[in-house]
Amino acid sequence: MKTIYDFGAYTGFAFVYDLFMDNIPYDMWCTYLKSLLEQYHIKSGIIAELGCGTGNITKRLSNYGYDMIGIDCSEDMLSIAREKMMEEYDMAEKPPILYLMQDMRELELYGTVAAFISVCDSMNYLLEEKDLLQVFQVVNNYLDPSGIFIFDLKTEAYFERLGENTFAENRQMASFFWENNYHKETKINEYDLTVYISENLLEDVEEEKEESNLFLRFDEIHYQRAYSLEKIKELLEKAGMKFLAAYDAFSNHPPCADSERIYIVAQEQHQENKLYL
Repeated sequence: MKTIYDFGAYTGFAFVYDLFMDNIPYDMWCTYLKSLLEQYHIKSGIIAELGCGTGNITKRLSNYGYDMIGIDCSEDMLSIAREKMMEEYDMAEKPPILYLMQDMRELELYGTVAAFISVCDSMNYLLEEKDLLQVFQVVNNYLDPSGIFIFDLKTEAYFERLGENTFAENRQMASFFWENNYHKETKINEYDLTVYISENLLEDVEEEKEESNLFLRFDEIHYQRAYSLEKIKELLEKAGMKFLAAYDAFSNHPPCADSERIYIVAQEQHQENKLYL
């Protein structure tokens, strides 16, 4: 069955995010996340995902039995996440995932959670140290006692390999062109993205109607920043959290100079001004 989306609900790269990310082994990523959660004694309870996007990780962890909250600042991404969730569950059932549109720096929840996770390099989108520190402080505030925060980061080695290059991908219904620029002095990576989307993806085309040959163009610029492990440890400590471990992605080995993605595990520490129930 072909899924038809309402063009009015989505714009730009959010609309074709899942199309172009179909090469990401989400099942393997979630198996790894689950193993880390269990390693640090999070086998049940509420987990909040920061930067959940279209819900690919959130949905899979929900299927593992965790009570999930998905948080993102993009209504376009969340609309897709909710739509995918409702396709899997009876409308009469209570939705298994709570999706919230919030800025992770100013997060507000009704209570604490057993763990926070943030993957797919959402933390790299925080370009200022003060913003990353603020997120760590908010996470520490909303974690259960000794709760766990697991997040990933693209590394400086990854961005240096991207360098100043142009990437492109052409699909039948959509294409993108991505001009990359990495500014080593600021550790800021700039993605200048142009996406072309077929009108046939965006509209419910009647069978007897001739398909459109038109493509709509969307231009977006995304920025990410590389952070050293030493800086992450420093900011976690300032936020009152305890750094537990860092791993080369999808392994139990520590990061090395060539690591392109790393996972960080941090823990909530007791705070004098925090209400513990």
